[in-house]
Amino acid sequence: MPTFFTHTLAIFQKDLKTEWRTKERLSAMTFFAFLVILIFNFAFEPGSPIMQSAAPGIFWIATTFAGLMGLGRAFAIEKQNDCLLGLRLTPADPGAIFLGKMLGNMVAMLLLEALILPILVIFLDVEVFAVLPRLCVPIFLGTLGFAAVGTLFAAMSMNTRLQEALLPILTLPVLVPALLAAVESFRGILEGDTLSDIFPWLKLGGAFAGLFGAACLLLFEFVLED
Repeated sequence: MPTFFTHTLAIFQKDLKTEWRTKERLSAMTFFAFLVILIFNFAFEPGSPIMQSAAPGIFWIATTFAGLMGLGRAFAIEKQNDCLLGLRLTPADPGAIFLGKMLGNMVAMLLLEALILPILVIFLDVEVFAVLPRLCVPIFLGTLGFAAVGTLFAAMSMNTRLQEALLPILTLPVLVPALLAAVESFRGILEGDTLSDIFPWLKLGGAFAGLFGAACLLLFEFVLED
């Protein structure tokens, strides 16, 4: 078990160092999310009641589609010079490879969300900083579920011809419960609800992240073999 977590940490650190050196993935994800929010800024009047209600959905739309772009890029890097084959030839357990990649994707997503929130405030005139401590829980659960499912499907679609199209087709239908819980939790907090008020949504998000995270961890070995 200590070796398992050592391998997980090594892969996680490798992904962080790669991203820190290039910054390709995070910069592309942030720019894409910025464009999505900018389009919605033209569609709705900033600060209006409709915008307040739509802000959670806009946030997760921007996060989801930018995140899918980042997931595809995370495994595209591994295809270069047969890096994924090198990972498979190491003594690392497939579960450790999955957890390392998932944590790297999750950190990239959390950084993206930290950059999106100020953009949301500036362009949509939605006040989120006053309720930010309460927002951290649903955002974390939604991101965890997204990273778990997205990492598995990104690995599955990596060697297909239609990788860019197949990844969202596979991922988005499965993510519906997690996105629903994340959006409704976000909306409830903006409307003044406490964590206890939105606990049913948090429970749904936590159950999704736990169940699908465990399932993806077990299935990743078969994905690598294929």
